[in-house]
Amino acid sequence: MKTEILAMILAGGKGSRLGKLTQDIAKPAVPFGGKYRIIDFTLSNCINSNISNVGVVTQYEPLVLNAHLGNGESWGLNGMNSDLTILQPFSSNEGSKWFEGTAHAIFQNIDYIDRIDPEYVLILSGDHIYTMDYEKMLEEHKQNEASLTVSVLEVPFEEASRFGIMNTDETNRIVEFEEKPEQPKSNLASMGIYIFDWEYLKEVLLENKEEDIEMLDFGQHVIPTYIERDKKVYAYRFNGYWKDVGTVESLWQANMEFIDPENELNMRERDWKITTKHQVSSPHFVAENATVNDALIANGCHVSGEVNNSIISTDSEIGEGAQIIDSVIMSGAKIGKNAVISKAIVGENAHIGESQIIKGNEKIAVVGNSEMVGVCLDEAQ
Repeated sequence: MKTEILAMILAGGKGSRLGKLTQDIAKPAVPFGGKYRIIDFTLSNCINSNISNVGVVTQYEPLVLNAHLGNGESWGLNGMNSDLTILQPFSSNEGSKWFEGTAHAIFQNIDYIDRIDPEYVLILSGDHIYTMDYEKMLEEHKQNEASLTVSVLEVPFEEASRFGIMNTDETNRIVEFEEKPEQPKSNLASMGIYIFDWEYLKEVLLENKEEDIEMLDFGQHVIPTYIERDKKVYAYRFNGYWKDVGTVESLWQANMEFIDPENELNMRERDWKITTKHQVSSPHFVAENATVNDALIANGCHVSGEVNNSIISTDSEIGEGAQIIDSVIMSGAKIGKNAVISKAIVGENAHIGESQIIKGNEKIAVVGNSEMVGVCLDEAQ
């Protein structure tokens, strides 16, 4: 049987604006919310949308990401009629296969997509925090008899110049695409989520090789080509929670919003679960003299200090007398006695020594993965 839809998750982003947090891991593998990694949201959206064939395109520092993905078992993507495939750059007789853009990454994996033989290809990013039913988007794509559907989100007009903007007619058909316009005509920003009819997309991408036409990026090259050729290109309007966590500030803000039980993500919704690769840890322990207010404490944590409006991720340790305020402590981190962490992100397996002070102000303070701050030799051991 022909596969109706294949999801291709672009997960090779370097995430350079996250600084220390992505020095040795790809952005989609950055921890979030105490026990998740960013890519979990996109993968879980696929499963909850009944999409059972997923290709994950990796590139920058893929080791942690690949280990997290495994064979897709954590998301139920390793069954008889389901599959998760990790797609990395490779070399052939034609030379290097390093991906040069979003569309180029799909072009380089045409053979894989043809093997799955889908009618539609859903292009996704692996580095956004959101929940979305892709089945509804596909349904609208079919109703419009579209060749391409682009998911869009209304943004404040004053911020529209930061995005690729879709200008539409009264039927939501896209008539013009503007890449980060100085004076935007609309506020419909592309979310980087696309549904293509595969056969025509493949035809367009192959022109890159046959006619030497540059077709590297969906926003800059592919979408304008579709519009110029008068293909049916429609906008799908998304109204839910969506966060691009591409900066330290936005990552911190999304984590802080995640603490609120009334958060739009509604993580307690049983019909739309966010799944991750679980590691075996003991239940968390909160000591008698510890205080915890408005916080998420993951499994394996040992809390002996004060935690306020913060996330303490799996297997972290908060020493006696330590204060954690408005902060994100990532997995395996150790905070020494009487240390003060405020408005900060502390990376995985970092170690903050006794009585150290890490405080953000206008900017969020960041301690990198496995970084040691004020730790003497005895403490490190």
